[in-house]
Amino acid sequence: MSVTVDGDKSVSVPQRMRRLLRGPRPESVPVVVGTACTVVGLIDVAAGVFPRFRHSRMHTLAEVLPGALGPFAAALSLSAGMLLLLLAHGLKRHKRRAWRAAVVLLPAGAAAQFAYRHSVVGVLVSLTLCYLLVRHRDQFRALPDPRSRWRALANFVLLGAGSLALGLVIVSVHPGRVVGDPSIADRLQHVLYGLFGVEGPVDYAGRTSWTVAYSLGALGLLTAVTTIYLAFRPEHPAARLTEDDESRLRALLETHGGRDSLGHFALRRDKAVVFSPSGKAAVCYRVVSGVMLAGGDPVGDVEAWPGAIERFMDEAKAHSWTPAVMGCSERGGEVWTRETGLTALELGDEAVVDVADFSLAGRAMRNVRQMVGRIERNGYETRVRRARDIGATELERIRRAAADWRGTDTERGFSMALGRIGDPADGDCVIATAHLPGSGDGPHGDLKAVLHFVPWGRAGMSLELMRRDRSADPGMNELLIVASLQAAGKLGIARVSLNFAMFRSALARGERLGAGPVLRCWRGLLIFLSRWFQIESLYKFNAKFRPRWEPRFVVFRTSRDLPRIGIAAMQAEGFVNLSLPRPFRSRSPRPCGHTLRSAPEHEVRAA
Repeated sequence: MSVTVDGDKSVSVPQRMRRLLRGPRPESVPVVVGTACTVVGLIDVAAGVFPRFRHSRMHTLAEVLPGALGPFAAALSLSAGMLLLLLAHGLKRHKRRAWRAAVVLLPAGAAAQFAYRHSVVGVLVSLTLCYLLVRHRDQFRALPDPRSRWRALANFVLLGAGSLALGLVIVSVHPGRVVGDPSIADRLQHVLYGLFGVEGPVDYAGRTSWTVAYSLGALGLLTAVTTIYLAFRPEHPAARLTEDDESRLRALLETHGGRDSLGHFALRRDKAVVFSPSGKAAVCYRVVSGVMLAGGDPVGDVEAWPGAIERFMDEAKAHSWTPAVMGCSERGGEVWTRETGLTALELGDEAVVDVADFSLAGRAMRNVRQMVGRIERNGYETRVRRARDIGATELERIRRAAADWRGTDTERGFSMALGRIGDPADGDCVIATAHLPGSGDGPHGDLKAVLHFVPWGRAGMSLELMRRDRSADPGMNELLIVASLQAAGKLGIARVSLNFAMFRSALARGERLGAGPVLRCWRGLLIFLSRWFQIESLYKFNAKFRPRWEPRFVVFRTSRDLPRIGIAAMQAEGFVNLSLPRPFRSRSPRPCGHTLRSAPEHEVRAA
């Protein structure tokens, strides 16, 4: 009798049983050990906190141990357990530093288990895990992640809050030993004092007072030491494009930039890049929360894409990062899935307008035509120019206006945003501005709206940013898009890529006659989410210009990675902000981009 197992077409049942008896595959050891460390950490914490948890049959042996060892062992057990919980995720990701720390902590935890709980089973479990870590040490080779100072603050807040909550439990689990009847405020004060190593107002009978004091002191010391370590360890921020990397990417875009409308966004200077062995292709990426995010298709010669993709995957494997690609084209998705075995899922559609086919005539364009006509009658004027043709003074005014009109406090953009306006190296970019003569009393003169386009090869441009003065008349975006399309021919532009509409096909099919209940339910959920993420409003805004829709895809390893990739993408795009508070932020200039080339909510609704 034979069965199919792990891709083997014919594996006999006895062979399968032998495989199962051999245990987990080596590559699964980090996941198993990481999960086991979570369990051991919880047991160590429970052993240090709850006195009844340490009941065992070895009390006779415990009598020969030094009397002061109990409180110290409780603190050691508590500290080792907390640290193992912090290290478990790193072990699952094959991190070398987490392995080193766990190899030290597990024997310490075993000693605490024996000294405080007198548990032989606890000792054996800890030492067995330590043995597995040492035996499979070659599986823990992943390099550290890029990191920054904000993690120290996050550690202080999260671990401090956890220590405070756990401290309240420690203070309250000895009801029979408490002297008097302390209130909740007294217990909280005792915890706060204890975290700093100071005796609080709650008193206990016997050695319990020392056990509580050592445990609280251990929590406070653990919070302080880990925070200081994270604050003063060498910083390895996310990589930036070097001047050499940027010049090589520009050379590739000069030859192959017309293939992908997102190609120019590879020049964001807060991305890193890996090149193919031949140097004819490259993949740009950013690492966010352990996810290695690439945006769009690889840059360069299609024939050299596999080499760049292989380098990308090698880098992800070396650091144990989760690989993902946001917004690649259908052709790019085919290459990614073929070369890596990853999976592609349609994310949405990009609106592309062919300049030769665009016209305001006809019933379908009546709403846009009437809106543009009304705004022009109100006295607004438009200018569409290459960035290199705009004077330095006016360019600086446009740049300041775009920053001031940003709809959120956080800069947004990653996969479909350049992150800057008016850089001398971006002279081919196109800037469309709307002006209202006679209204020059404001901080930006008569400037009322800005659209910024980046090159899409030699005969195309891709919308990167949409900003407008909130006091301007509604319809500024329509006015400038129409002006840009009408002026595109004079600039040698044949096609214009507009905004990206997430899940557009689901919205379009779900509103058709005869749509099934599942599709209608999915559309209803998207409309509900549009209250926060502009899904429906942006689709309808793009549809006004009668574009052709080009699908875009997200590429990922397994469906289990999708929630993590989604959160990382939201962080990269600026929807989730985990940066330091404003007073503690770096003074280095931040990019001026925009998420998914989508307008702020007030702009789309006003339009």
